[in-house]
Amino acid sequence: MRKVGIIGMGHVGATVAYTLFTHGIVDDLVLFDKNEDKVNAEYNDLHDTLARNNYYVNVIQQDWDALEDADIIVTAFGDIAASVKNNDRFGEFSLNAKNAREVGEKIKDSGFHGVLINISNPCDAVTSILQETTGLKKNRVFGTGTFLDTARMQRIVGEELMQDPRNVEGLVLGEHGSSQFTAWSTVRVNNKMALQLFTEDQQQKISAQSNKNSFIVANGKGYTSYAIATCAVKLVEAVFSDARLYAPVSVYNPEFKTYIGYPAIIGRDGIEELVELKLTSDEHEKLESSADKIKQHLEDLSR
Repeated sequence: MRKVGIIGMGHVGATVAYTLFTHGIVDDLVLFDKNEDKVNAEYNDLHDTLARNNYYVNVIQQDWDALEDADIIVTAFGDIAASVKNNDRFGEFSLNAKNAREVGEKIKDSGFHGVLINISNPCDAVTSILQETTGLKKNRVFGTGTFLDTARMQRIVGEELMQDPRNVEGLVLGEHGSSQFTAWSTVRVNNKMALQLFTEDQQQKISAQSNKNSFIVANGKGYTSYAIATCAVKLVEAVFSDARLYAPVSVYNPEFKTYIGYPAIIGRDGIEELVELKLTSDEHEKLESSADKIKQHLEDLSR
């Protein structure tokens, strides 16, 4: 039986739940939200779908004990309005750090021992707090990180070259936030190095645009949901199927001593291994600087 808990029934959590429900990816869904009316509404809306859905899914709400034998938990709590207001995902940090500790304690008390995938922002810092609070092994707690930012980069590069974004390889690394960057040494299109296809000015514009796109969406509709939910669902599938998926996620990197967007292999136990990159000296400096920013915010919080 494939069982997933989703904590946070906002636009993102609800989209993740609906996708898992309608695609036959789970057998059991456990839904949580501080807003009782909201989680009850999502619970009933999904139940009303059962007679027309292609799959039967057992849906449970607000039962922390039901997480004891869950395979995966997806955390999607928070208020994106705080991030949109300042165009900075650390706008949610004060609230979500508190949420992460509260949720982490409840997860720990439930006896959960599966894999935790965090979406809540600022993703890297919140993932760190969730790992520390739950006491789960670092490899079993990771975040969506720059998986989405990489997809945005692939889209932009693909559009520039009139290519399917799936023809674009490469990575956006670092913080899921303002200090993220495109590692151009890793980017290829139909096996051609992107460094040969774009000028330095074009590279800078593309790198900046992949971060701006999230705020374009959020400012227009008040939130983001489809793209990030798609990333989370793909990671859930990778764990269930032991896919050993290669993806840049928010993972604990011993070199930088923090959670940060970096490529890893994802399988049944969560992070199976980190993939060592041969970055340029400039890219390595950017990654180190991004890690320092994440660590500084965590240090400031503990004071």
